[in-house]
Amino acid sequence: MDSVLRAQARFGQRALLLTTAALPLTGWAVHAVALHKRLAATRRDPLTGLLRRDSYTARARRLLARRDDVAVVLVDQNHFKSINDTLGHAAGDAVLAAVAARLTAWTRPRGVVGRLGGDEFAVVVPLPADSLEQRLAQLVRMLHTPVVLDDGRAVDVGASVGAAVPREVGSRDLSLLQRAADAALYEGKHSGRAILATRQHLTVPSINGRRAGRPGTRVWGRAA
Repeated sequence: MDSVLRAQARFGQRALLLTTAALPLTGWAVHAVALHKRLAATRRDPLTGLLRRDSYTARARRLLARRDDVAVVLVDQNHFKSINDTLGHAAGDAVLAAVAARLTAWTRPRGVVGRLGGDEFAVVVPLPADSLEQRLAQLVRMLHTPVVLDDGRAVDVGASVGAAVPREVGSRDLSLLQRAADAALYEGKHSGRAILATRQHLTVPSINGRRAGRPGTRVWGRAA
């Protein structure tokens, strides 16, 4: 009987030691999971759930390096300030969240969507040449569909869209493609259609990749 009790005691001690040794590992695992969640949260815009600029840029460059049939698409909301001014910022937030959802739905599952700031969004997505025009027209229609608020009010929305593809611009550099897409976007501002950039759009004066003269460019730096 004593031998049985001693064996049980030794087993209990070993179990306690193993449990005690596992506690720091468990603690680190919990900490690692929490840290991963915090890091993931910093990569995402809290309002729209889209990638922030840095994370979007990194993923967009990887996609451009892997694929030839890639389009860079910039989206800018039309008259967004008036929505905030007349309907309130909650309505403006709802519109931004709706735009993000539409861009995500249009891009899935292979593309990258980011919120560059304010009401500006960017998409990098594989788009074969034979479907490029059709898909961009589809995007414009989606972005012009009214947004229904929680209280039932419908908000008329619209967006300007500029796109750039490497074969037309002559480069696979993300910065140059975005610069061309931005110039194309403002060429077709409020036109109700997406504008596809050419090499000529790279000659438009820019400040850090943004068309010179557009709001906010003065604080970014000198002209490129």
